[in-house]
Parts: sequence; C-alpha cells; structure tokens
Amino acid sequence: MQEDKIYEYAVIRLVPKVEREEFFNIGLILFSKKEKYIQSRFYLCPDKFRLMRSKLDYNDVLENLKSFENIADGKKEGGPIAMLDIPERFRWLTAVRSSVVQTSRPHPGKSKNLNETFHKLFEELVM
Repeated sequence: MQEDKIYEYAVIRLVPKVEREEFFNIGLILFSKKEKYIQSRFYLCPDKFRLMRSKLDYNDVLENLKSFENIADGKKEGGPIAMLDIPERFRWLTAVRSSVVQTSRPHPGKSKNLNETFHKLFEELVM
C-alpha cells in the first residue's frame, strides 16, 4: 500500500491594487520536504486582468510570475534564492509581503500522489 505524503501548498494571488487588498487567484505552489518535491504553476487570464482596471502592465506581471517559477524550480535564472534547498525556497516564496504577487498562508495536507493533488488543487482554486 502506498504511503501518504505530507505536503504544504499556497495559492498564488495577484493583488492589482495593494492598497485595496483585493486579489484573485492566479496560481499554486505545492511542496513536500520528505519527497523533495516542489511544483508551481500559474494562469493569468488576460480578460480578468483587464477587468481589474489596474495600472499594472500585463507583461510585467507575467515576467514577475516567471521569476517566481524559476525560483520554485531552482533554475539559475531565479538568482541566488533559487539555489537554496526546496524548503527554504518554499518559505521564501510564501513569506508575507506587500507586493502585487502574494501567496496565501501555507496549508498542509496528505496525498498518495503529489502530482495528482497539485493538478486537483490547481483546478479547484485557480481555474
């Protein structure tokens, strides 16, 4: 029988006007320390973005999200933070901050299949 794997996840949010504290969910990051697993993905709907009437540039936000992914994936393009180990990268990416890209507080869970859980959570919370 396959053993449950403990994981943590956070929802990636876009906060177009930080002063208003309004946001919409645009992505997900999930990690498991024991499994040495981390995955992130985002979807920024152009139509939804326009409805927010923000001064933000859509392409700038996409670039910011690509940096987020590079750090999560441990790619050189993510800079020195991307070279940290998986738990440190997850903690750095999910730290509370005042910026247009934020995350929810991390939530724990158990799963037999982390990839399936990631895709299920992404569909439920982002799409």
